[in-house]
Amino acid sequence: MEVPTSDFQDLQLRRRQGADLAAGPAEEYRRPVLAPMTLVNPGHVSEISGALKDAGIDIHHLSLNVSREVLEKRTDRPSFTPDTPQQDKKVRRWCKEKSTRCMAAADTLPSDTVFLDGELAPQELADQVPARARAGATSGI
Repeated sequence: MEVPTSDFQDLQLRRRQGADLAAGPAEEYRRPVLAPMTLVNPGHVSEISGALKDAGIDIHHLSLNVSREVLEKRTDRPSFTPDTPQQDKKVRRWCKEKSTRCMAAADTLPSDTVFLDGELAPQELADQVPARARAGATSGI
């Protein structure tokens, strides 16, 4: 099914299932769930965070401050579909097309969002997440 806006986040079913999917492990294992996804529509942030809060799940919102140059470099690094180079190229293009909107979304994130230095190496960022989540935000997505 094609999304009229070309953004799968605009599918209400996907957002509902995403909230349910995040709630399941959080409830069962009593551990935080990390969702590496930028929600760029404030309404979507409210919808998903509201569903999780209604389920009694604490939310710690972390976001990256990252330059366009670093973001594009990281987008070029992985192979999304190594067996189909044309699809890989299409996915990279889609990611880059969305980058401006994603970067601009930082201004619309909840006020208690914890921003991490996206210029750091991925492993350095990963090492910071648990401590920053414990010490930081408790709302948002």
